[in-house]
Amino acid sequence: MRRTFRVSKYIIYKETLIDYKEHFWSFLGAFVGIWLIAFLQSHYLLKEENIFLIGSFGASSVLIYGAIQSPLAQPRNLIGGHVLSALVGVTINQLIPDIIWLAAPLAVSLSIIVMQCTKTLHPPGGATTLIAVSSPGKIAGLGYWYVLSPVLSGCIILLLIALLFNNMTKNRTYPTRTRFRRLLRKKAKKQTS
Repeated sequence: MRRTFRVSKYIIYKETLIDYKEHFWSFLGAFVGIWLIAFLQSHYLLKEENIFLIGSFGASSVLIYGAIQSPLAQPRNLIGGHVLSALVGVTINQLIPDIIWLAAPLAVSLSIIVMQCTKTLHPPGGATTLIAVSSPGKIAGLGYWYVLSPVLSGCIILLLIALLFNNMTKNRTYPTRTRFRRLLRKKAKKQTS
């Protein structure tokens, strides 16, 4: 019982510990990533095409700048989750364009399954697919172009900024190394020893 209390106290302490440097880099990365997408949208797109900044990028920013160690925040998940979910959303919107009460839950549910099967689970992907089926006008008119722009191009911008800002200090490393890579390195070191 005492051990459980000590462990819980330690975990709560570590989780609520304020690291101002960490917050600074999270803020700066998210600010620059979203700023760049918004800047490109407002300066290089016509007002009629002004849909480069979608809401799911905000949720992705929380993961890739604020929770960089999370498996859901890794580059494969960021790009794959958004792109595959956008493909599912556009496809469902093409097949069931006017029945939102069926298209929305079907698109979100299928995008979750596709992300799980491809090991690219990224929660903002659910928002990306929902935007594809529920947004009238410009986004619906894009069809499969929605997958390339704004989704893929926006993800690439966010990823490049994340790679830059999340690796500026020795305390932040993005992307994280997988266990498989660690095992390979340990095995290689044993063989050379």
